[in-house]
Amino acid sequence: MSKLILNRRRFMGTAAATTGLLASPVYLRRAHAQGGEVNIWTYTNFIPDDFREQFQDETGIKVNVRLVDDQGKQFNLLAAEAPNPTVDILTVAGHRFLQFIDSELLAPLDTDRLTNWGTINPIYSESDWSTINGSKWGAPILSGMEVLAYNTEMVDKSETTSWEPFFSDKYAGQTAYVLQDMMSIVMLMKGYDGNMVEYLNDPEEAARIVAEARDFLIEKKPLARKYYDGGSEVQQMFINQDITMACAWNGPIAALMAEGFPVGMTIPKEGSYGFVYTYNIANNAPNMDNAYTFLNAVLASPEVGAAMTRASGFISTFKGADEYLSEAERAATSFPEEELAGMRFFRSEANELKYGLVDPAVEAIKAA
Repeated sequence: MSKLILNRRRFMGTAAATTGLLASPVYLRRAHAQGGEVNIWTYTNFIPDDFREQFQDETGIKVNVRLVDDQGKQFNLLAAEAPNPTVDILTVAGHRFLQFIDSELLAPLDTDRLTNWGTINPIYSESDWSTINGSKWGAPILSGMEVLAYNTEMVDKSETTSWEPFFSDKYAGQTAYVLQDMMSIVMLMKGYDGNMVEYLNDPEEAARIVAEARDFLIEKKPLARKYYDGGSEVQQMFINQDITMACAWNGPIAALMAEGFPVGMTIPKEGSYGFVYTYNIANNAPNMDNAYTFLNAVLASPEVGAAMTRASGFISTFKGADEYLSEAERAATSFPEEELAGMRFFRSEANELKYGLVDPAVEAIKAA
């Protein structure tokens, strides 16, 4: 096997398979040429080069990109520039919205100005995390999620529709997971809100639920091969056949799939948790009209969503984007609608309550 590139933003698929995907800029011709510029803070490969070039050609708007690599750094930079930022569009993860909103760094998104808003799968655009104080605050573009990953040569796909086999004696010593991540999933399995938002006004109930999840994982501790910490570690365990199943972020598993390793991933019927990257408009953005023109162009076609997935390795939030991916790319970066319906997204409203309970519980499990 060739050396793995252990970066969840790795190039998915081959350039040869995608050359010319955005060769025809027809979908941009509805954007009126207006000139000027738009300033964007985003991650590496989140704006496909072909799309950027075509957008500039068709609209006359120069796209200035500043790469970011950390949500906290981006927040600090924007806060330092407030109330007159140099940026128009930035890239915020949905579960970090509150920090930016409470500091008045984001402008509410006027979806009436986005005629292509319907391109986004409502699983992402209409989920509970996406509306705060009655407003939308970002356009979902890419998603990452915790999945049940499995060796396709050792585990029958029928045993991956639920989290139950994962905790069965049949796979004793063959599973691995990040403890803190699994705490949220176990709460979800048991019918509770793993984000703890429902229990903000009932800390006793929150404590009881966390204790129930803790006790479950202590009981199941002998079945686990390892509690791991990072994506490269779980990849290596699959490669060495130390494990047959894992709870993992989709990125490292997609990288294995792209390398041809016999591994698959699914979202079990009880559900799982994930996050969404969004394009957001800065409060007092200096080029507000151009920012909306850019967002509307991004949302104009599922082809753009496919190009963003191919470039970044994350899952597109656009309806129909998978139709523009190869079979291998679809397997690594898309899920059936019925599985996506079970997704829950991380929220931040109850983080202080949640991690005040979960962090000690994790330590108790490790010590048990």
